[in-house]
Amino acid sequence: MKEIVADTELVAYCGLYCGACGRYLRGKCPGCGKNEKAAWCAIRKCNKEHSRTSCAECAEFPDVNACGKFNNPVARLFSFIFRSNRKAGIDRIRVAGRERYAGELAQLKKHSLPR
Repeated sequence: MKEIVADTELVAYCGLYCGACGRYLRGKCPGCGKNEKAAWCAIRKCNKEHSRTSCAECAEFPDVNACGKFNNPVARLFSFIFRSNRKAGIDRIRVAGRERYAGELAQLKKHSLPR
């Protein structure tokens, strides 16, 4: 199993931290940025189309929950099941930056800030 390290390349477009995800750590997923099988993800697609590294760079939606791609019924269900808080992650990236955010989540050994 891989070690949890701080790596900005492992910050997902939606604010999750792939570097602490079990699937990534077991070598079953390359992380959001490199996962070409994740073409179905509207958040990933939108950010790639706009050359953004995450929703934190989106000026159109200062409140990321106002974005229908980010905040939809499926996303809310996954957030509940996995107890993740992607909005808090995006807000933290906006304040602290990707590098610091990656370091914080790696240190916490979490894929998301808690709800």
